[in-house]
Amino acid sequence: MSVKDAVAERFLEICKRKGIKINELANRSGVTPSTAYSMLDPKRREISITTIKKFCDGLDITLGEFFSAEIFDNLEQEIY
Repeated sequence: MSVKDAVAERFLEICKRKGIKINELANRSGVTPSTAYSMLDPKRREISITTIKKFCDGLDITLGEFFSAEIFDNLEQEIY
C-alpha cells in the first residue's frame, strides 16, 4: 500500500467512525468537495501535507493523532 492510499483509507476510517460523509469533511476543512474526492481517487498518487492538515483540522484532530495508526507502520518503500 502506498502512503497516499493509506492516507485516504485512514480518512475514510475516521469519517466512518465519526459518522461524517466526504462532502461534510470537505466543508469542515475549507476545501472543495472535488479536493476531498480526488484524495480517494486511486489514479491520483499524491496528496499534500497541507491538505492532510486541513482535513485533520476539519476533524478536530492533530497530525500526530492522524499518523499514529497501525496502517502507517508497514508501508511499502517509496524509493524505487
